[in-house]
This record gives sequence, structure tokens and C-alpha cells, in this order.
Amino acid sequence: MRVFITGASSGLGAALAHYYAAQGASLGLVGRRAEALHQVSQPFGDCACYPLDVRDSAAMQAAAADFMQRFGTPDIVIAAAGISVGTLTEFADDLTVFKAVMDINVLGMVTTFQPFIVAMRKQGSGVLAGIGSVAGIRGLPGGSAYSASKAAAITYLESLRVELKGSGVAVTTVNPGYIVTPMTAVNPYPMPFILRAEVAASKTARAIARRGRYVTLPWQMALVAKLLRLLPRVLYDRLLQHAPHKPRNLPL
Repeated sequence: MRVFITGASSGLGAALAHYYAAQGASLGLVGRRAEALHQVSQPFGDCACYPLDVRDSAAMQAAAADFMQRFGTPDIVIAAAGISVGTLTEFADDLTVFKAVMDINVLGMVTTFQPFIVAMRKQGSGVLAGIGSVAGIRGLPGGSAYSASKAAAITYLESLRVELKGSGVAVTTVNPGYIVTPMTAVNPYPMPFILRAEVAASKTARAIARRGRYVTLPWQMALVAKLLRLLPRVLYDRLLQHAPHKPRNLPL
């Protein structure tokens, strides 16, 4: 099995790398932090590391070409790179943050998949898996950039899934709830049904293995997501009006 994962230097991406390494997969791992990426990959045997930013499309294309030259066309490509930071539109300083969140969480997913699609179509198999979020179901106050980026990612993945229908290449959207990662460690509010990263990775990998189209994790958050969709806007606004916000000015 050949697996290419972005966002592999920490959090869910790193947990997925450990999961697939235990399955004996040949891995391609992408992360912005070279030292952290090296630490994650150190125990693995058949592994190529690419310390780069998913916003750099030329670097992503070079990494994809190197991976396919070394290991062949991937069976699974997972776009797990993402950032989350509190944002408020009223602050001019947050404009650059909005752009970074959208570029990494949405366009970074596109730059991850794009270099592999022709080869995977030719192979007639494989899975492109994108990590969305329950936060993409309804807009969260104080997390407008993150919610918008995940909503865009979910819609992008749906478009891609239909575009590739009949090609043998599946597209899986995985919407986790809260996961124990450095990204959630700063959240100043309760996080119901929070999953350990290794548990979330196992559930994500099972969804990919069965080529699921749209999966929300865990099942309790899937129910919450369905309820959120059904809530009338006036009731949603009242319930979330005074919800605590994710901190602003976090490192990107």
C-alpha cells in the first residue's frame, strides 16, 4: 500500500502516518516543520519526507513526482493539512489570517490532490481523502475563517467526487469533531465527544478503506451535525450568540 499524507508533522496527520506505517505502507509525508516531521517519521522504514508548505503548488508537484518515482502511484492520498485560529472580521489584522486559513485549508487540499489525479485515473483505483470538520456544517462565531474554509473544503470534495465518478478513484470526505491535538489544546470551551488522535486516525482509515463518500466522526458528532443542519436560523443565532470564541492571534 502506498499512502501520501499532508499535515503529517502533528495531530491527525501524524496519527494517520503511524496507523499506515503499522500496516506496512510506503509513506510520503508532508509537513511545514522539518524537525517535527523528522521526529514523526524516524521509526518508519519505507518513508519519504517532504518539509514544505501545501500553499506552494510547485513544491507539492515536485514532492508528488518524487513519491511516484520512488514508490509508484499512490493508493491513498490524504489531505490533512490545516490550521485553526480565532478570527473576527472587524479587525484588519485578521485579514491576513483569513487568507492563510483559506489558502491552507482549501487550496492546500487542491494542490495536494492535483498532481496525483492523472496517474490515479490511469491506474483506475485509489482514494483521495480530504479532512473537513463538523465546524464546516454551520458557521461558528469567532471561528469564521475556519468554518468557511471547512465548508468550502466539504463542497470542493463533493464536486471532485462527482467529477471522478466512474474512474475507479474514490473521494472520501471525513468530518471529525474535536480531536486531542495542539490545535484544540488552546480552546477555552468544552469539547464534547473529543477523540484521541490515534482513535480518530483509526476511524478515518476505516472510512477510507470502505471508500465512504461522507463520514462524520464520532457517531455522536454525526448526530450533532444533523441537528445543526435542521436548526432554524433564528434558534441557531440565539444558541450561539454568546458562545466562547477560539483565541485570536495564534501562531499560524
